Amino acid sequence: MNKRILLIFAPLLLLSTNYAQLNPGARQISLSNSDVALSNDVFSIFNNPAGLSQLNWREIGVYYSPAPFGLSELSNGYAAYLEPFDFGSIAIGGMTYGFELYRESKIVLGYSYKYEKKFFIGIAINYHTFSIQNYGSTSSFYLNFGGLAYITKQIRWGFAISNLNRASISDDDDQLPMVFTTGFSYDLINTLSINLAVEKDIRYKPSVQFGIEYDIIRYLSLRFGFQNEPSRYTAGIGINYSMIGLDYALFTHQELGLTHQAGIIISFGRNNSRNDEIRRYLQID
Repeated sequence: MNKRILLIFAPLLLLSTNYAQLNPGARQISLSNSDVALSNDVFSIFNNPAGLSQLNWREIGVYYSPAPFGLSELSNGYAAYLEPFDFGSIAIGGMTYGFELYRESKIVLGYSYKYEKKFFIGIAINYHTFSIQNYGSTSSFYLNFGGLAYITKQIRWGFAISNLNRASISDDDDQLPMVFTTGFSYDLINTLSINLAVEKDIRYKPSVQFGIEYDIIRYLSLRFGFQNEPSRYTAGIGINYSMIGLDYALFTHQELGLTHQAGIIISFGRNNSRNDEIRRYLQID
């Protein structure tokens, strides 16, 4: 693709950056993506790959949003698969965004390693392609990096860096966002977590993100959140039965209004709730 032609379609790329779900998962969205220090499901490959090795079971996740804010041009979908090993956890994921005129696709390969079941580190390699109808396509490689640590049995600290190598899709810098995120997660009780994060895209002001997840009963989770840059409010529910988890999220946008998302996660070999299983695996009493 002639990269100067790509610049003509900058508004479409701007839509991708601002309106596509760069951090996927209905659960994550309902927490306003404040989960950098939680990161305990298969979608962590996209958000903070360090969290993948908190899980000692195989997991598959699918997330799809066919028309955010009623706009099919913003359609996006993600899928991910996690396999734990003695030497760490490996995950693979994929993303598609856009419509027939403009489309993005991404393949991600992630690895996470745990040390003494308290410290976690992860890296994800992204191959991201951009295609414009009748003009061709281009692509880029970039790295995501993350860490997570249990400060106490109830408090976790995490961080993530997206596009560590500052890859771009033309000669202009920062067309692909480089984003720094750090935050804490606190288990007030075993069934209630409070999450706080600060996200900084190098092009914009920092964004404070806050989310609460409460397992109100064994099979039902309630989630709420908000962030300030851009301002949005989020909410959602999770229905967890046996090996299947169904997640639903709502969130607001200042200009576009209200929209909703949905996803499913299938866990193989997990017998208890997610939090209980992780606490038992990491020997957190």
